[in-house]
Amino acid sequence: MQFTNNELKIKINELKKKLDVTVVAHFYQRDEVFEMGDITGDSLELAIRTKADDAEFVLFCGVGFMGQSVKVLSPEKRVVMPKIACCSMARMIDSLYFDDSVKFLNENGIKSEDILPITYINSNADVKAKVGEMGGMVCTSSNAKTIITAALKEGKKILFVPDRCLGQNIANQMGLKSMIIGQEGNPAECDILCYDGFCSVHQLFSVDDIAFYRKKFPGILIATHPECDPAICDASDFVGSTSQLIKYIAELPLDQKVAVGTEFNLVNRLRKENTYVLSSTKPECPTMNETTLEDVYVTLKAIDDGEPINEITIDEKTQKWAKIALERMLAL
Repeated sequence: MQFTNNELKIKINELKKKLDVTVVAHFYQRDEVFEMGDITGDSLELAIRTKADDAEFVLFCGVGFMGQSVKVLSPEKRVVMPKIACCSMARMIDSLYFDDSVKFLNENGIKSEDILPITYINSNADVKAKVGEMGGMVCTSSNAKTIITAALKEGKKILFVPDRCLGQNIANQMGLKSMIIGQEGNPAECDILCYDGFCSVHQLFSVDDIAFYRKKFPGILIATHPECDPAICDASDFVGSTSQLIKYIAELPLDQKVAVGTEFNLVNRLRKENTYVLSSTKPECPTMNETTLEDVYVTLKAIDDGEPINEITIDEKTQKWAKIALERMLAL
């Protein structure tokens, strides 16, 4: 039997009242799923706020690495996901590709002891663990500059994974030299060496989109996420993380037009007046949108039946080192 969205919402709320569970939803989720969240926000924010929550179960509406981050920081919690969808960027690197990157630098004259790895939080637990074992740490789009600034004090080369765009954009902001591993350049001359990963959604924005809006609406502001290509960020009026974009746009006068370069569901929830999506196509994250209300209901029902599904588990060694990498960031 199929239920309407309204019927599903009623059933979900009934189960939430009955069960010892907290529903967590990322900003990029569908509106109807996002509305079910007891805790909503960006990836690291969700992991930190969930850590302070005392419910036995966490039902996480997002992508796989986010559910893993909750489990890493709160191993005592039972973390389940309606869909263990995989972030396209996180899929671009695993522990073996990480080792290959270190090997490439070794072959180009940079010893392992002279490398300090930093992984964007958009990576799976095995990569975070590898980074932790090498003395490195995690960063987010909002604190990447702070983390890299602290890391450079150790006098080592920064291996930045997996997002080349975020790594290059931070390097440009700080006046540092960067290169993408495997592409033309001399690693020994660079401060930040970027793995060749990227966000498929944030690659949809182009300089032509910016030119279009500036021509159509003189005086419009362009606000973009640092996962966008450096050429896009260089042409923007403001570059910031999801939470920084929300704050920036909320503080603009209502008559100020702004075009925003980030995921569609988020932009669509911002103020309705004079806010535009910076793309000729709909920049919607396909994996974030896999989760449906029916998935949420089915997952809650499974908990109620005593047979939880899609539960996140992490082996002891990965748990240990991934947590160390995250805690090094939190300490800063």
